[in-house]
Amino acid sequence: MEHNDADQPLLADDSHTHSDAQYESSGVSAEGLGGLFIWALTFAAGISGLLFGYDTGVISATLVSIKTDLSGKLLTTMDKSIITSCTSLFALFASPLAGVYADSIGRKKVLLVADVLFTIGALCQAFTSTVLGMVLGRSLVGLAVGSASMVSSLYISELAPSHLRGRLVTILCLFITAGQVVAYIIGWLFSSTPGDWRWIVGLGAIPAILQLMTLLFLPESPRWLVQAGYIAEAKAVLIKVFGSDSQAGYKASAVLRAIEEDVAAEAAQLSHNKSDSNFQRALRTMAELCSIDGNRRALIIAMMLQGLQQLCGFNSLMYFSATIFESLSFSSPTLTSLTVAGTNFLFTLLAFSLIDCVGRRRILLYSIPFMITALLGCALAFSHLRWVHSVSSPKDGQSQPSSSASSMSVAILICLTVYTAAYASGIGNVPWQQSELFPLSVRSLGSALATATNWGSNFIVGLTFLPMMETLTPRWTFVIYALVCALGWISVWFIYPEMSGMSLEEVKDLLSDGWGVRDSVRRHESRDT
Repeated sequence: MEHNDADQPLLADDSHTHSDAQYESSGVSAEGLGGLFIWALTFAAGISGLLFGYDTGVISATLVSIKTDLSGKLLTTMDKSIITSCTSLFALFASPLAGVYADSIGRKKVLLVADVLFTIGALCQAFTSTVLGMVLGRSLVGLAVGSASMVSSLYISELAPSHLRGRLVTILCLFITAGQVVAYIIGWLFSSTPGDWRWIVGLGAIPAILQLMTLLFLPESPRWLVQAGYIAEAKAVLIKVFGSDSQAGYKASAVLRAIEEDVAAEAAQLSHNKSDSNFQRALRTMAELCSIDGNRRALIIAMMLQGLQQLCGFNSLMYFSATIFESLSFSSPTLTSLTVAGTNFLFTLLAFSLIDCVGRRRILLYSIPFMITALLGCALAFSHLRWVHSVSSPKDGQSQPSSSASSMSVAILICLTVYTAAYASGIGNVPWQQSELFPLSVRSLGSALATATNWGSNFIVGLTFLPMMETLTPRWTFVIYALVCALGWISVWFIYPEMSGMSLEEVKDLLSDGWGVRDSVRRHESRDT
């Protein structure tokens, strides 16, 4: 898969710097690609983010609404943990495979298969009457969102002009947060009637069907078409990209030549044998990814950011927010959860507007301390709640929360809202810029492994959050998440360079001799001035 250089509008050449002058002379400018086609394609591919977000948010309301509808018994803590985390586990398996098949059968076909799996998984959840059936449905959904979350971000970034690259990929995150908001609204609307949780999970099939129908009319990536030998089809797509431009054919030919040079250079570098299987090519690419210093540093950074995004505990809040607020005696836990989801969406919009001008590194260094502070505030408030409950005098086995306990519950809600705002502004978005870290020859597999790290960490958090709350107490659970954030901040400070506004050639050179933090910060500051 291919990104775009700062002076190159579309699928440009990572390895030949003379292409800059070639594009300028041919009249291909980055500004000329900010048209309707790019945005329409981005929004269509971004529905994958809506599916991911809906799945993340919908389970929160579902867990508090199922009651005894599955297998004729109340869900245990382990039932809830398995139902929640199996999606992440199967997404972990799916994302590396999606990276391999995105190169062999195409980005579009992987997304189509993901939509079919998501539809079947949503309907399976809606009609099941057992815990096992619920686990099966959510596992199918995991295969779908694991594939789609990896391929859609690459599909978007592959066509994005460099001056819009951060924003267009952030649109995927906007769809994720919008999906969570929609899930909480639907969960709130259907949570009052027994059995209506089936509508909550079943309605998740609608976005998948919508994207499937939309993708049928969208083109395959020109970069993949050239790699597969469909030169005429690739040129037709490029002409469509340039739209009504009077020189669309000429400009498409110029970009097409650069893509062909790129594909030829990649083939020569990797010495691919067409008779090799996908597995053999993946092993060869893996060797290149791990053995070359610059590639290895890119992989470490991408995996570190994706791991931090999940191990900081945010998705435990998304999965179990209604459960948390129910335990804190809020009258409408699902509606209260909507406050958190709405904050997530609004501050992702903020990140959308700032990520390319403020910079990836700077936005993380500013936002993570707020996350740490908010998590420690939650830990302190939970500590007071535990003390209040320990001295309360239950009546008839059930006590009403005292005014002090109620104030601590509100304090927890405020801290979680601040935590969500800081998360959405930074670590919720920046890791998905991962493909800009990798050179052309290892970009697909490197991004797939980073995405797998995200889902693996997601699985750990989903499986352990409720047991940690029970065994370690809420106070120490949130302290642990704060420590993870602190370690993440230190890692960002030392090894994550500033990528904003840099061409892919500059990124490649930056990581080839070291982490390049000081050099990248100096370049970014010089651009600001």
